[in-house]
Amino acid sequence: MKEADVLIKRGQREARRPTLAADLPVQASAGVDRRSFLRRSGLAAGGLAALGTLPLGAVRKAEAGPPQPPGATLATRKNVCTHCSVGCTVIAKVTNGVWTGQEPGWDSPINRGSHCCKGAAVRDDVLSERRLRYPTKLVNGKWIRISWDQAIDEIGDKLTEIRAKSGPESVYWLGSAKFTNEAAYLNRKFAAFWGTNNSDHQARICHSTTVAGVANTWGYGAMTNSYNDIRNAKTIMVMGGNPAEAHPVSLQHILEGKELNRANMIVIDPRMTRTAAHATEYVRVRPGTHIPTIYGMLWHIFQNGWEDKEFIRQRVYGMDDIRKEVAKWPPDEVERVTGLPEAQVKRVAEIFAKQRPSTLIWAMGQTQFTVGTANVRISCILLLATGNVGHYGNGANIFRGHTNVQGATDVGLDVTTLPLYYGLDEGAWRHWCRVWEVDYDWMLSRFVDKTFMQTPGIPSTRWFDATLLPKDQVAQPDTMKAMFIMGHGGNTISRMPEAARGIEKLDLLVVCDPYPTTWSVLSERKNGTYLLPACTSFEMDGSRTASNRSLQWGEQIVKPVFESKNDYDVMYMLARKARLRRPDVQEHQGREWSGLGRGHPARAQSRRLVDRILRPVARAPQSAHEKSVQIRSRHIARPEGRIRSLRRLLRSAVAVLGHA
Repeated sequence: MKEADVLIKRGQREARRPTLAADLPVQASAGVDRRSFLRRSGLAAGGLAALGTLPLGAVRKAEAGPPQPPGATLATRKNVCTHCSVGCTVIAKVTNGVWTGQEPGWDSPINRGSHCCKGAAVRDDVLSERRLRYPTKLVNGKWIRISWDQAIDEIGDKLTEIRAKSGPESVYWLGSAKFTNEAAYLNRKFAAFWGTNNSDHQARICHSTTVAGVANTWGYGAMTNSYNDIRNAKTIMVMGGNPAEAHPVSLQHILEGKELNRANMIVIDPRMTRTAAHATEYVRVRPGTHIPTIYGMLWHIFQNGWEDKEFIRQRVYGMDDIRKEVAKWPPDEVERVTGLPEAQVKRVAEIFAKQRPSTLIWAMGQTQFTVGTANVRISCILLLATGNVGHYGNGANIFRGHTNVQGATDVGLDVTTLPLYYGLDEGAWRHWCRVWEVDYDWMLSRFVDKTFMQTPGIPSTRWFDATLLPKDQVAQPDTMKAMFIMGHGGNTISRMPEAARGIEKLDLLVVCDPYPTTWSVLSERKNGTYLLPACTSFEMDGSRTASNRSLQWGEQIVKPVFESKNDYDVMYMLARKARLRRPDVQEHQGREWSGLGRGHPARAQSRRLVDRILRPVARAPQSAHEKSVQIRSRHIARPEGRIRSLRRLLRSAVAVLGHA
């Protein structure tokens, strides 16, 4: 084994000589008086001024790169930007297998030939010098280079040992919103075959409250309209988001609606953000007062009869209960809590209720609260009260974070459900066992018992509690012993000290990522940590679902660099090692567990996943009319409860996979 020269802490390197102190030696006891300090400062300033007059040979005029070498093959490939959930198309120029150029997608309806500064730099994700280059493991505090075969053998043996000794619940499978839909689906399936519901990803700390709040309002927890459709709005309200910085390309659709459609743009935010700078009405509110603010708006709406009475009569139930609650928030109480004057609240409420269609945009400024789900519910109720759901230009436009956080959530990378929001009851398990072509009783045998099979797993925000707490205080046979992390950073937890201690108590920590994340350095672990180099999304094929549910196929731009592997290969290798297959089925390229096979998913197999599972829930209709007809036909609008017709649609759509 060879000691790796990566991830060496600064404190372990030879300290650099303090050159300034050496050049200006001063005895510590003598100090520097004011006159000496000014004299030396003048000398330094004069020297810098003189240096500025010298020609700098390292600076040259920016010019276009050299032409392609004779005979070079130039290929153009499309993929999706990975920096946020907008879903901008990336056009890559590849010469002899090397990514040499990049352009935005000019025919993309989302970014329409534009990139933000983050998207313009995605090529660096592949070429970065910070990439993990080969598998390594931590031995006595030092990173040792190993082969992939050795890494999989050692990790698989340790996982199998932990499963036999402590049970399947003692291993946590932490997935990623950077997965493709296919990889996210396989990762959730992997956890099911392992025998646990401890399978989660980044949505837990960003928009799980949105999924819960919106789904409990009209059945499906996602953005109701599309980025393009925002341009049709007459009133655009941003509450709990800053798209100018977090989703820059989305702002072009907002500003086009504001400038070309003469739309009102209301921004409710404690800070005067770059988004707020474009607002026609900026509302500076106290942090954390979303619910009182909307109650204040609803008070004026109900008092003045601005609600959409016909919409409520036809499509909403429970609004009388909302009226009773809103009556508890008169203008003086709203001003006391939020700091907003009555006149401004009334003006904003009237604009939102009367100048329709009105859309409400939010991001994590609403969700990352202890009352995040309640914030989302009251936002949806405001839309229902004013009839701003189910038509073009209105709706809940929820800007999510990662590239495929919507798609990963759809395909079940969540502790509370199987793919497609089926939940965890026996009927859901029997259905997916039919889809996966395994016996229900065999799947049940993989779990501790039926109770664990139908109980949500531990959320990613509290995994360390299952590591730190005594065994008798953890509701599973044993404490958490191992974590296998793919594409997920460790700095997304608010209780970082506990997380660091939890990492130290693990018997095994595996980090599979293009980069050495905080998981590898957060604790003082000396052994039992593995770093596996995964390739980026640009080095593999697969589909992604943007925040507005637009599905896009991403082509492999270049082959995985260094010794990195794609997510499919990593899960395939580990599944073979762990023997995750039915005992009565002979191995055939891993398809008995994965459904897709080794390596990149075949287009036909991925198309089956997309057409028969993802498209009914992820597809955004192509036209505003189609969208309005589609949504209106589902009887969506009600403040609580789910839509039975939508559940039936999802069940019937996914059932066909079992016959494919």
